[in-house]
Amino acid sequence: MDRVLKAARASGSLNLSNRSLKEVPYEVYKSLDAVGEGEKWWEAVELQKLILAHNDIESLREDLRNLPLLSVLNVSHNKLSHLPAAIGELHMLKSLDVSFNLLLNIPEEVGSATSLVKFDCSNNQLKDLPGSLGRCLNLSELKASNNCITSLPEELVNCSKLSKLDVEGNKLTVLSESIFASCIMLTELNASKNLLSGMPQSIGSLSRLIRLDLHQNRISSIPSSIMGCSSLVEFYMGNNLLSSLPAEIGALPRLGTFDLHSNQLKEYPVEACKLRLSVLDLSNNSLSGLPSEIGEDHSLIRDLIGNCILVLNSVLAVESTQAGAHLSPEYDDNLAETSTYGQSYAKPSKIPSNGFEAASKLRILDLSGNAGCLPEHPAFSSLPLLQELYLRRMRISEIPSDLLGLQKLRVLDLSQNSLHSVPEGFKILTSLTELDLSDNNITTLPPSCWKLVLQGLLEPYPTGVET
Repeated sequence: MDRVLKAARASGSLNLSNRSLKEVPYEVYKSLDAVGEGEKWWEAVELQKLILAHNDIESLREDLRNLPLLSVLNVSHNKLSHLPAAIGELHMLKSLDVSFNLLLNIPEEVGSATSLVKFDCSNNQLKDLPGSLGRCLNLSELKASNNCITSLPEELVNCSKLSKLDVEGNKLTVLSESIFASCIMLTELNASKNLLSGMPQSIGSLSRLIRLDLHQNRISSIPSSIMGCSSLVEFYMGNNLLSSLPAEIGALPRLGTFDLHSNQLKEYPVEACKLRLSVLDLSNNSLSGLPSEIGEDHSLIRDLIGNCILVLNSVLAVESTQAGAHLSPEYDDNLAETSTYGQSYAKPSKIPSNGFEAASKLRILDLSGNAGCLPEHPAFSSLPLLQELYLRRMRISEIPSDLLGLQKLRVLDLSQNSLHSVPEGFKILTSLTELDLSDNNITTLPPSCWKLVLQGLLEPYPTGVET
């Protein structure tokens, strides 16, 4: 410890992380009082950076006030149940990390650390945040995720420099209109996994917002003011109660990722077809189709299908350029045709034999769970660029012969079906790197598949196969 403290007096930085400490050595609080023989006291510097992460520390002393020049304090991943009031006397403190502890509250004195720029109190047992944080006018990043917080202090309206706010995994029921009307510098907002029933109208004030994550809440609508978020690139609204989207959603010029999975959407607005998305997740909704404009807008077709990043776990196929893309929810007998939120789904019908023709650039296709939905006639030959094909739980008893013509196919998942055999023709799928035949009734494999077994490409090994 003497050697470490001596180095700290020369550099102003002390790192005591991962040392199984149960308490902070008293010498740390009195580092300048311990100038030893051979050291020049006039060259010693005050401690400015103190890292105590990943220990078993249960408390910090009020002697923390003896470190007035401290600008960085990291006591994350410890066993702290409270913070000393002296934290407010660290007027030079810019970064405070108390995450992954056992804190029940943050003392109001923290607001006296007015130089604070970054504050992380995530993964504790907090029920609220102190209103005094509103005095930290330079606060730029606030992380309070995975606590039990029910509301945010209105005093945060004074933190006009706030650019990143993370309150994921709490018990928030509402987002303050006034806070988001004032914190217009926000670029990232994560309020996912809460109990939110709506979005504030003032969300439109956040013209610099780049990433908005509100997934897994109870939000039933998106306000039309969302069009004001003109810088938005990523928008996550999965696992909510949305039944419709505002037309104004199409006015987000930079939106590239739009996650709408597991909602109650009945239609996709025509205006949204203007978006040049690279990732769109519409799985597990109540969609019966998409507007024809999604087929007429060739740039959108290119971005959604041609770039092959379309994420539709329950997608069936693009039926035709005129009719648009038809989606059916994932069907499972065990779910009794009922979704997570209770709405009933009709069992998917078969895809027309020409169902894949408009999707000739498709490279990833997931039909899993849509039992009985394969085309009546060969159709995979219309997808020459297909690289990944997922056909789990499709009640398939025989592998479609035209599937063997997919020369670029790398990943093929046929698990949880009723297959009894595998055709010898698999040997022509020379690009195949991953094949899943688990949970079928296969008893023999052709030599071409044994080659995959030996190469370690057939995972997991089909049960019941004779060696």
